[in-house]
Amino acid sequence: MIDDLFAGQPAPVLELLPFDGSVLYHGQVIPAVQADQYYRDLLSDIEWQHDEAIIYGKHIITKRKVAWYADNPFRYTYSKTTKVAKPWTPLLQALKCLAEQHCNTSFNSCLLNLYHDGAEGMAWHSDAEKELEVNGTIASISLGAERKFSFKHKTSKETRSIQLEHGSLLVMQGETQSHWLHSLPTTKKVNSPRINLTFRQIQTVSP
Repeated sequence: MIDDLFAGQPAPVLELLPFDGSVLYHGQVIPAVQADQYYRDLLSDIEWQHDEAIIYGKHIITKRKVAWYADNPFRYTYSKTTKVAKPWTPLLQALKCLAEQHCNTSFNSCLLNLYHDGAEGMAWHSDAEKELEVNGTIASISLGAERKFSFKHKTSKETRSIQLEHGSLLVMQGETQSHWLHSLPTTKKVNSPRINLTFRQIQTVSP
């Protein structure tokens, strides 16, 4: 069934980073009509919650919404707050299989982000929390509004950017998180939502 869902010619793969890691952009791996339906389904069916963070001792609640799903009720801590994973939905399972096929690896969790418009984004950061597999692969599927996504080397400050298309897949792997920061810049040009699914490998199993 997965083969039928995502049948079609594979998109050309683009390497974004010049050194110290690897970021592969697979382009649109989900046909537009199917991507539209998955976007609508995720908007309505996912148990979205406003994200929370503790910054300089202050409790912040963001406009951006998030959700955390996994094989087991894994705990995931970032920005000094902890989330407990919910069980997979059928659609998330199917999208996980798609990501695994392209990456030739397995994932046991997914952090979803819902950005309502271009005013919501993410500042420079790297995904290096202690729960994540060291130098593991992170597969990011984008649905909805097209947004710019940027990388900045931690030492040289060199940057790379790409427009993430509706239905596209971006894969961060190797030493990328050790040497590069990434961000989703805010913009006044985007007035519609974007859903981002980041499939990950959690190495802790404590509920």
